[in-house]
Amino acid sequence: MDGRERAIETVTRFVRLVEERRLGEAASYLGAGASLTFPGGRTFSSLEEQVSSSAGRFRGVRKVFECFDVSTSGELTIVYLSGTLEGEDLEGNRFSGVRFIDRFELAGDQIVDQKVWNDMVESGVVRPAT
Repeated sequence: MDGRERAIETVTRFVRLVEERRLGEAASYLGAGASLTFPGGRTFSSLEEQVSSSAGRFRGVRKVFECFDVSTSGELTIVYLSGTLEGEDLEGNRFSGVRFIDRFELAGDQIVDQKVWNDMVESGVVRPAT
């Protein structure tokens, strides 16, 4: 497996573990001091913080992967993951087709930064962060 394939595998496994709420396993993919930034400028240093913050926004969400773009910048590997979101809002209504893009920075096989953008607010699935 080459570096590009390893980076995609790391990101894929991490995202799926977070979706399954297997946070201990997912955290093993994070490097020391990792930063997780979500829409509304919500920045977290742990998966537990991030999941707790999302609990009042929707019942569940899953990423449908459409495209991975991988590049390197010095010692870092940058992975852009884009696609759509599907899940269930707080009232139990199903949604799908909500655009997202995530940017991951990997140092070796560890995620050191994740930035998330999506149209959850614009689509009416969630209210803006306060």
